[in-house]
Amino acid sequence: EYGVTCTLRGQRRLSPDEVARYLFRRVVSWGRSSNVFLANGARLYLDVGSHPEYATPECDSVRQLVVHDKAGERILEQLLTSAEQRLGDEGVHGDVYLFKNNTDSAGNSYGCHENYCTSRRDDFSSYTEVLIPFLVSRQIYAGAGKVLQTARGARYCVSQRAEHIWEGVSSATTRSRPIINSRDEPHADAESFRRLHVIVGDSNMSEYTTFLKVGVVACLLRMLEDPTVSFRDFSLENPIRAIRDISHDMTCRQRVQLATGRELSALDIQREFLQAALDYSDRRGFNDEEMMALRMWEHCITAIERDPLELDTEVDWVIKYKLIEAYRERHGLALGDPQVQLVDLQYHD
Repeated sequence: EYGVTCTLRGQRRLSPDEVARYLFRRVVSWGRSSNVFLANGARLYLDVGSHPEYATPECDSVRQLVVHDKAGERILEQLLTSAEQRLGDEGVHGDVYLFKNNTDSAGNSYGCHENYCTSRRDDFSSYTEVLIPFLVSRQIYAGAGKVLQTARGARYCVSQRAEHIWEGVSSATTRSRPIINSRDEPHADAESFRRLHVIVGDSNMSEYTTFLKVGVVACLLRMLEDPTVSFRDFSLENPIRAIRDISHDMTCRQRVQLATGRELSALDIQREFLQAALDYSDRRGFNDEEMMALRMWEHCITAIERDPLELDTEVDWVIKYKLIEAYRERHGLALGDPQVQLVDLQYHD
């Protein structure tokens, strides 16, 4: 989902609904609807709150998914250009902006949902027990970063989405957002396949982060589908508190409590999952793209152990933090300054 806004020169501000109508006028004239399938198999439509949403077609490789994700950006960019031309033709002089982010200035959140087609052989709870601690801790290399305004002042967080998650598993997507959505629509043989709907993730600008984020889940699902594999229990005592605590700690070493009473950091948990995947790779093997994701995963975890800020050309939250810090230093600004908030937003433009 994309955020939208329009800045006008000396005229009234357009509402998001009005901006969305201008954006989708070209779509409606072509498809006679604001909800269409495109020639590449993707779906383009207006979601709740006048958010343009681009859903990639079903992909059978991680690289293919990254390509379609970037294609969605280009398609929305073309709609933006057409919308500005139509505004100009009607005498409205303004600039339309689309933001591939997850929060707006009013505190609303919109997502970047991941869908995986998995085997129905095992009970769903056996997947979620493994995936929830994994997904809660995954933000240390998959987060998009955010300057969060709090009662105690501004702070930089690893994840945009973490503040808006309230449950581990549920069927909701907008009210009480879960880490994993339980609505099961496999769009395949429902006797054999299940839809795994992950809604906790941030929208990523970095293709590296997108490949890593999805590729690592692909590795984990391959292991979950293998009856010879068993995972150690990393169930969290309170996943919702944990996801926020991890997001608020840029060192990635904040410890969170497991259901067993042990305390581990997100880095510890990810290192354990990585080691399990490395062992599986030696024993059973992954395909070429999964092996690439595995190497990227190992690179990121090793870098985070030294210093997370080393990942300033790969991982979104680090890239953005370095940009913000350089801008602050150049202009002598506090983290909570409105100009810094603008840089935070422009990263997703």
